[in-house]
Amino acid sequence: MTDKPWLKHYPEEIPATLSYEPIPIQSYLTRAAEEYAGNTAIQFMGKKMTFLEVYESALKLAGYLRKIGVQKGDRVAIMLPNCPQSVIGYFGVLYAGGVVVQTNPLYMERELAYQMEDSGAKVIFTLDVLYPRVAKIMDKTDIEHVIVTAIKDYLPFPKNTIYSQMQKKQTGILVKVHHRGNIHLFDVVLKNETANEIDEDFDFEEDLALLQYTGGTTGFPKGVMLTHKNLVANASMIDAWLYKCRKGEESVLALLPFFHVYGMTAVMILSVMQAYKMIILPKFNVKTTLKTIEKERPTLFPGAPTMYIGLLNHPDISKYDLSSIKCCISGSAPLPLEVQKKFEEVTGGKLVEGYGLSESSPVTHANLLWGRKAEGSIGLPWPDTDAAILSLETGDPLPPHEIGELAVKGPQVMKGYWNRPEETAAVLRNGWLLTGDIGYMDEEGFFYIVDRKKDIIIAGGYNIYPREVEEVLYEHEAVQEAVVAGVPDPYRGETVKAYVVLKKGVVATEKELDAFVRKRLAAYKVPRIYEFREELPKTAMGKILRRALTEEEKENLGKNEKEAE
Repeated sequence: MTDKPWLKHYPEEIPATLSYEPIPIQSYLTRAAEEYAGNTAIQFMGKKMTFLEVYESALKLAGYLRKIGVQKGDRVAIMLPNCPQSVIGYFGVLYAGGVVVQTNPLYMERELAYQMEDSGAKVIFTLDVLYPRVAKIMDKTDIEHVIVTAIKDYLPFPKNTIYSQMQKKQTGILVKVHHRGNIHLFDVVLKNETANEIDEDFDFEEDLALLQYTGGTTGFPKGVMLTHKNLVANASMIDAWLYKCRKGEESVLALLPFFHVYGMTAVMILSVMQAYKMIILPKFNVKTTLKTIEKERPTLFPGAPTMYIGLLNHPDISKYDLSSIKCCISGSAPLPLEVQKKFEEVTGGKLVEGYGLSESSPVTHANLLWGRKAEGSIGLPWPDTDAAILSLETGDPLPPHEIGELAVKGPQVMKGYWNRPEETAAVLRNGWLLTGDIGYMDEEGFFYIVDRKKDIIIAGGYNIYPREVEEVLYEHEAVQEAVVAGVPDPYRGETVKAYVVLKKGVVATEKELDAFVRKRLAAYKVPRIYEFREELPKTAMGKILRRALTEEEKENLGKNEKEAE
């Protein structure tokens, strides 16, 4: 469909096409345990585990899963924050021949019940404090067994002895779960099992490794079917892009949630594949992150824009040494240019924007870390990845600089949506994935996203792309976070509204922001309404939920109309 003009920008270290060893994901852990047995695989709040220890734990878990009835192709849910158990559980499921169903630990009962019903998961891993939530939905699902763990199980002394007290104080919850019946304790399982390889045939191209549920921006979340090949291919592409990094020598700050496909591929799978040390934090806290970077000296920091923004806006950032960071690829949301420049100044490392989606395992594009970058661009398609901009009217490829829908093709593109053939057919066309994102390609082969198809604001007949307005707002020195959305307007159909979080201790008025934006954008793009907030709604990845704000606007409009009747 395209002549791939982007390839001329590849440095000689990055090949245009890669070879993928046809082995399942878990085989990379087996290999790391053989070649780097004593190297630290996981560092978690003072606790260290070697690759050999992780491998043996995963095999023990796999053996137990087989004992309780898990067979090849069965779905097993993992509802855990980032912790050693989430890594051991992931590889244990794969060794047993199962399919991982990544589940957000923030899910409430309704969301959890839907995902378990839809996936048909037979087993779920969860935390002790989350067990009551799981117990309430079991009779609505196919779940037969629950494997329960606790954060304290993998904390060093004395942290492990005081953790339960801290947890009760913070959450008001203290759950005691016993190992009996269909409830199993993770630590008891590993104490009593032996580590034996399970002989199982795998079809590299066809067998599923993962059901990754999308965020559900339209309708109910869909299970994205990702094969072993999809995930191995994408992790291999990441490794090719990070060509200055050395196998067995790097350490990765594991802040991105493993239950999100970006954290799972760019942190967990890549780290196991390349024998990197994972410095795991269960959640993002600015001060803890700054202290961890200074103390543990990670070299790689895959993240999301809100993480980098949070660090840069901490008043004490200059007191911390962040110079260990070599490179970061930012994903999940647009990376403001000002944030990129400032983060590179502070750390001395490289920060570039990447692009992807759950349906592509997830990464398809990124700017070069050590090479030419294009400001405001998502960069170049990755090795073995084709990309094109298609007309919204005809579906035909468009020439450079014309705006249309981004389509991608490559070995990382999903097999389809779980049990949804019609929705699969709507987005997969002859191997091409229609992303739903609107953008353009320049004549050099760099791609730009102007917005989500469904986020375009149509005001007075003009198409307005929220990202363009947000980029301008981020240039204002008082703005910490900003998101722009279309809200109903009786005259224009929709009008532009900006939701803004100001930096702490800084004051800015609507009038000041309006004057700032008007100097930089056409009048029809300028927000007509500003709303200042303490915080913005976000996903677990830190992605700002524009949809939550627009739904809130609709609810308020409905209330006002009722009151007016």
